[in-house]
Amino acid sequence: MDPTALLLSRLQFAFTISFHIIFPAFTIGLAAWLTVLEALHLRTGKMVYQVLFEFWLKIFGIAFGLGVVSGVVMGFQFGTNWSELSRMSGPIQGPLLSYETFTAFMLEASFFGILVFGRKRVHPWFYLFSVAMVALGTTLSAFWIMINNSWMQVPVGYVQQNGVLVPDDWMKIIVNRVAMVRFMHMLLAAYLSSAFCVAATGAWYLLRKTYRSEALIMLRMGLFLAAVLVPAQLVFGHLVGDYVHEHQPAKFAAIEARWHDEQPAGEVIIAIPDPATESNRYEIKIPVLGSIIGSMSTTSREVGLTSFPPQDRPPVLIPFLTFRVMVGCGLIMLGLAWLGSWLIIRRRLEGSRWVLRFIFLSFPLPFIATLAGWYTAEVGRQPWVVYGVLRTEHAMTPFLTAYAAATSLILFAVVYAFIFSFGIYYIYRQLRAGPGVSHAATSPDVMANRPMSLADPGLLSDRNYAQAGE
Repeated sequence: MDPTALLLSRLQFAFTISFHIIFPAFTIGLAAWLTVLEALHLRTGKMVYQVLFEFWLKIFGIAFGLGVVSGVVMGFQFGTNWSELSRMSGPIQGPLLSYETFTAFMLEASFFGILVFGRKRVHPWFYLFSVAMVALGTTLSAFWIMINNSWMQVPVGYVQQNGVLVPDDWMKIIVNRVAMVRFMHMLLAAYLSSAFCVAATGAWYLLRKTYRSEALIMLRMGLFLAAVLVPAQLVFGHLVGDYVHEHQPAKFAAIEARWHDEQPAGEVIIAIPDPATESNRYEIKIPVLGSIIGSMSTTSREVGLTSFPPQDRPPVLIPFLTFRVMVGCGLIMLGLAWLGSWLIIRRRLEGSRWVLRFIFLSFPLPFIATLAGWYTAEVGRQPWVVYGVLRTEHAMTPFLTAYAAATSLILFAVVYAFIFSFGIYYIYRQLRAGPGVSHAATSPDVMANRPMSLADPGLLSDRNYAQAGE
């Protein structure tokens, strides 16, 4: 086993999945929101909901395509860089990935064309059904991926035969507490990503004094949803921490930067972990809080990293820092969602430009939190790829050279940079162009920002559309 090839293979997987996870995290929630918009349009008849739907559908299509392109690479890497993982766990991971194809991809492939091209070709209620099926497909895709990854985190329902891990109880593999909690944690992260992107777009338009009707709807729906979901996400985040505390104590100790057993345990707020001395530098610590977080007790004994052999310990610095980045982003999102929602209820948000600026600048926060949480889970799992069963170094393709691993990593970096720079630029162009004409378009200061071709008297006279912005 070439250590350099192993490091490069790990960097390649981290690089490609970091790009990939951004787009499903956005499109899962966005597909659900498109379903809500279409249902509201059918229920109320207000044109503003259809205009918003058509606007965000373009962005969804671009992000969905980028997610598909980046996701294809994941399967190839199992064969090129991690063939031993595929050989040993293929009887379990292979069917799980197939289930994603037979359920999620089937729904997306069957109804995506209707979603994009079928509004005028099918009955309105069937079109709504098609939108909902695409949303269900994106959710099922996340479900099967999280089942797969959760099994790697906490392997259950298997037996080992001739060096191969084979399924023994599919219900234990698919339906277990760890998998369900982690799936809900990821699903809420996706909904929050979409909610903050939608709210940030609305704040941007209000700051530019354009598309007022659409902007207010985006802000209300995005911030109200986030105000409810962020507390729920914090609860599920704590439940995820419970499984880590129970099943992966070394990871939990690394996240806490706890080197020695403590009773009761303090909570390290910030520090610089030093593996050489097995201690923390510049440590700020709250007594007893670590036991409360870990075991909901003020007297519990919490395990430290020195209780594990050095070869079984995960890296400390990355999970320690990324966990705090994730929690910090969550608390900022909670504050913004509650403050923005309160100002909306008081009808003061439109005049609070400094709050609008913060909401506009908040759109990267859920993506940063998602990536930080993923790094915490994956780096904290080391040195295992299937926790407690298969080490990462033993999962790599035999005789893979550093040259081959470096070549594929550079190639992926170049191709991803080319494709995604154009994709993200096109999304920005769509956002800057804005949605269609709204009631706000009749104001003189806004009409200057509209293309003349959009000043369609037929649209502007639509009473339902005019009422939607009031």
